[in-house]
Amino acid sequence: MNQRFCKKCLLDKLFEEKEYKHLQDYIKNLDEYIKTEDKEYKERLGICMKCDNLINGMCKVCGCFVEMRAAVKKNYCPDIEKHW
Repeated sequence: MNQRFCKKCLLDKLFEEKEYKHLQDYIKNLDEYIKTEDKEYKERLGICMKCDNLINGMCKVCGCFVEMRAAVKKNYCPDIEKHW
């Protein structure tokens, strides 16, 4: 069986709505004091979507789901050259 990989895709493009809703709920329910502001969150994801380390919504450097990592303001890009 051939497995399809999606470079430069976030999870919303890979999972059905039901599975993706769990991730959205997690991000939505983060405490405001730890949550990244919406504008910065979108900027972080934009950077990740251009990165060669993104595959199937995950970072090849650390194995995280980038949408979850970017949602917490204290988190940072795990690459050697931190992009955000």
